[in-house]
Amino acid sequence: MSLRERQRAQVRAEIQRAAFTLFARDGFDAVTTEQIAAEAGISPSTYFRHVRSKEDLLLDPVREGGSGIVVLLEERPAAESADVALAQAILTRSNTFAATEIEQWRAAFRTAPHLLDRVGLITPEHRSRLVELVAQRMSRDPEADSNPGLLVHLMLAAAEFGYLRWLGNPSNRGASLPVCVEGALSAVLDERWGAGPGSGGAGPENRDTTA
Repeated sequence: MSLRERQRAQVRAEIQRAAFTLFARDGFDAVTTEQIAAEAGISPSTYFRHVRSKEDLLLDPVREGGSGIVVLLEERPAAESADVALAQAILTRSNTFAATEIEQWRAAFRTAPHLLDRVGLITPEHRSRLVELVAQRMSRDPEADSNPGLLVHLMLAAAEFGYLRWLGNPSNRGASLPVCVEGALSAVLDERWGAGPGSGGAGPENRDTTA
């Protein structure tokens, strides 16, 4: 990242922290953009140069994980079956996300339950790249074979279910985010995803789901 990009990222992070604090304390609907700017120590005009909407402040931390999932999938061992590699990429990203100020984000998100149905892990562009990567592991043409796209859609839907399950639990109860995501992803893992054209499926040595 250039110096300018790092500075923009720092300002954006300060705005998010300020917003999460105010949302958790006063409720999403009650907090104004002017209050967020004041809490972050910036002017309203600076705020609007970095933020499109209050909703994005809550949704972007999840959306921004898409590029990370793509990179993590590219780095998984070539011998892994498509489903295991994709599951591990998503889970690793969830573990990284959980290492941030995640409880403050969850407390803030809980004051805006109407946004739950908009939780999405990835942009269409990154989803398409995941389909390409999965197709390569399956030795299939994603244009002619629906299985790579189906696997990606099922894995992302399962992971989103895990996120929603975690978001819906009180902060001091229930499983952690990685545990919720891992449990959801495990439902999609299956021998069929390791099978290339004419093969009999993935061997048991490729079914290890540990990172």
